[in-house]
Amino acid sequence: MGTVLFTGGPIITFGGESVTALAVHDDRIVAIGDEAATWATTFDQVVQLAGRPLLPAFRDGHAHPLHGGVNLNGLDLTDEHTLDGVLQRVRDWAREHPDDPWIIGHCYHPPLLPGGMGSSALLDTACADRPVVLYPTDYHAAWCNTAAFVVAGIDAATPDPALGTIVRHGDGTPVGMLLEYGAMELLDRHIPTLARATHDRGLTTAQHSLSSEGIVWAQEAAMTLDELEVYADGARRGALTCRINAALWADPIRWPRQLPRFVEARDALRRDQAAHAWLDARTVKFFADGVIEAGTGFLLEPYDDDHHTCGLPNWSPEGLAEAARAFDADGFQIHIHAIGDGGVRMALDAIEFAARMNGQRDRRPVIAHTQLVHPADYGRFAALGVVANFEPLWACLDESQLDLTFPRLGPTRSALQYPIASLARSGARVSFGSDWPVSSHRPLDGLAVAVTRRNQHGEPVDGWLPDERLPILQAIHAYTAGTAYQAFDDDAAELRVGARADLVVLDRDITAIAGDEVPGAMVDQTWVGGTQVYQR
Repeated sequence: MGTVLFTGGPIITFGGESVTALAVHDDRIVAIGDEAATWATTFDQVVQLAGRPLLPAFRDGHAHPLHGGVNLNGLDLTDEHTLDGVLQRVRDWAREHPDDPWIIGHCYHPPLLPGGMGSSALLDTACADRPVVLYPTDYHAAWCNTAAFVVAGIDAATPDPALGTIVRHGDGTPVGMLLEYGAMELLDRHIPTLARATHDRGLTTAQHSLSSEGIVWAQEAAMTLDELEVYADGARRGALTCRINAALWADPIRWPRQLPRFVEARDALRRDQAAHAWLDARTVKFFADGVIEAGTGFLLEPYDDDHHTCGLPNWSPEGLAEAARAFDADGFQIHIHAIGDGGVRMALDAIEFAARMNGQRDRRPVIAHTQLVHPADYGRFAALGVVANFEPLWACLDESQLDLTFPRLGPTRSALQYPIASLARSGARVSFGSDWPVSSHRPLDGLAVAVTRRNQHGEPVDGWLPDERLPILQAIHAYTAGTAYQAFDDDAAELRVGARADLVVLDRDITAIAGDEVPGAMVDQTWVGGTQVYQR
């Protein structure tokens, strides 16, 4: 810390002021504009912006950084864009890691498989001598080879669990896909636990990745108590450069037993000053439903390609409402994954029930993803004080939309997806996130789509659902002030005197270039509470 002067570049304040200097003392902004240069007779450091912009630092309102870091050190399939490439990567990994008892791969793209579904027989061609499990980018399914099903004891006689589906052939034998966590749990209990050293290395990788993209706070969106301890140890030894709020994952069946343990963990962390400076655990995560691409997102009306199902809700409406009420009564913030319009409505109903039963307080509940929202529910977000968290990078016509989502929703519902501007116009609070490692954690990538609604190929020219585009300042606001509000961090919502000095310096002014050019910008510096944690 100390006294730092930033000078010679545009300061993005959201208020429309044209200022080029900002002064920081210790962890606070103490002057902006003409007064900044004269605030002190000398400064410990002067950052010459040379035309580069200074912005509020980014905050990720929904991500899984620990998993992202672990994946980067393992079999990460994010950059494989052909099915043959995925299978070859599995072959190569098996050859290079002959002693691994299981091969676990992450983040293949679902459209690479016909209808998003893969077979054990196909995966056996890459490796058949030991269990192989590949997770798609959405993590709501598992593609398994035959050996994995043998170890897990999953066969034609295995009944579908209450909260998942075993995809089957006509004779009942498993095809090779497990959908949703109830089914995936049949397998997970047999997969060896990751070594603590693997988690620690993943944490280090994740923290650097976040800081290098200008992110100073992230919502860990589905954490176990064991993973919370990984973070707490990292905070104690000074390994964190990005603040983390843990959303502890509530299980639809076990949540009554989880509740006292979550309270104990949250309160113990708050007493641990060394860890709590960087880490909190005040939020609880619920999965209302799955994902539309796999047909498990919960819809109000049946899927167009399967008129017999509305998807797979993970909770009953009554069960979710009661769990939300119970955790809310103990002071937790509610954070609900809801993809389909049925899932979103169920989440809104649960939040409304909790507020009615527990009385008035500053809750800031979050519904994450909000992919398909029935227009009748738009006004409920503002009325209930719900933060609409979007992953803006998804709001474009990519292969998943064209190959999987559109056929399942049909044209009318497809045209209602990711209503970012509609909810903002309704008065709802909007925050942005990435869901990393589901997709890129770079805020600059997400901002480009929020502004253009175009995919990486610049299509369509006018943007997909162009009325849902945001102006660049409003999009930046969602990735900074919007997520600061979600985080109960009103001290760092924008650049103003008295605010905490969480700052990012970019190499170019993204408010003055075309939206398609925003991903080409780079983060030059990241500052957390007046301390520089990253330099490009």
